[in-house]
Amino acid sequence: AALVSNAYVRKSGDGALIRVADPLEGLRSIARASRARLAPDARVIAITGSAGKTGTTAMLRACLAPLGVTHAPEKSFNNHWGVPLTLARMPAATRYGVFEIGMNHAGEIEPLTRLVRPHIAIITNVLPVHVGNFADGEAGVAKAKAEIFLGLEPGGVAIIPRDTPHFDTLKRAAEAATNQAPRTFRLDYNADEPADSCLIASGLDYEGATIANHVAAKVHGRRFDYDLGVAGQHIATNSLAVLLCLDALGKLNASTLDPLLEIEHPAGRGARTQFDTPSGPVLLIDEGYNANPASMKAAIDVANWSVRGRFRTAVVVVGDMLELGVESAKHHTSLAELIGDPGSRNISKVFACGPMMKLMFDALPPDRRGAWAPTSTDLIPAVLAALRPGDVVMVKGSLGSRMAPIVDAIKKHFAGHSADG
Repeated sequence: AALVSNAYVRKSGDGALIRVADPLEGLRSIARASRARLAPDARVIAITGSAGKTGTTAMLRACLAPLGVTHAPEKSFNNHWGVPLTLARMPAATRYGVFEIGMNHAGEIEPLTRLVRPHIAIITNVLPVHVGNFADGEAGVAKAKAEIFLGLEPGGVAIIPRDTPHFDTLKRAAEAATNQAPRTFRLDYNADEPADSCLIASGLDYEGATIANHVAAKVHGRRFDYDLGVAGQHIATNSLAVLLCLDALGKLNASTLDPLLEIEHPAGRGARTQFDTPSGPVLLIDEGYNANPASMKAAIDVANWSVRGRFRTAVVVVGDMLELGVESAKHHTSLAELIGDPGSRNISKVFACGPMMKLMFDALPPDRRGAWAPTSTDLIPAVLAALRPGDVVMVKGSLGSRMAPIVDAIKKHFAGHSADG
């Protein structure tokens, strides 16, 4: 059946129609009913943040699924359509519900978190994402993210990052909603301000598309060693929030963390595909779904350290980061400093598209410049001509920059030689 407005005119081939005054409000009503029918001992978790929502959702789903019926969104269903749709699809027998909540503007998270009614609410980070939509910049983003606590059930738990200049804003919002201190996580184990969960160490074993991200962390003084199947220090940091969530559920132990090794980067979010050509391998890292300054820098770092073994050099292909407002030029040009830094010595060439990335491209050391083009499709011929066996090629940009055609072109170019990771 299809949920349609009263004014909808039936078309040839239509099946059963459920007519309502407002289809979105009708979907919300189904969502409320689905949430209300959960058993009293079921637990619901909501996750927001400028980056890492989908990855954190995947980690929690992997850990909770062996413990009971676990429901989570398909892809990044995190907006005013996606959240109620995910709720509406939730089976009655769900033991753990994990929901991702996103926003572009202030006021968008509150109605969604009140639909979800989480027992645990997590904020992964606050970064300069969508800052062009906030008069007060990143501070406004922090306030908008803190709306997630407004939907917490009585006795609910708030989990927030300690490593953010907006910590006090998040802490006050969490305490106002829960009447208790939030649980905190941070990267630096030796920092002056303590956190409930800290990273002790992390290291990588990887060869092409295969990864084992070894992590050691402490939660309330207890040490946990575990492996992640995805790369990046930002992933390791977000896993600390997962540990705190499991701890709040009373489910944190070594065996609960074992499934983390099996998670993989989804398409557009770090998915790795290795092409074993007759002359040697080419590794594609697909980060084309979206981009912000922090995730862009993390992706460039991943491309740089992926050069090892049979991989000799890294090629970076980037498109504009959108919705950065008046700070857009600054954030784009700062990437040139990162790429030109001696620590990024494995990056041989940079290919860029879009007007803002032209600023970055022009600021690069001349020997790092591959090519620039106005659009992603215009850039494809230059990228394909430059790729050689032994290359790691990372593609990243905001969704509006349309980097997927470049990813598709690379896959087509090396068709017949893939070994997906």
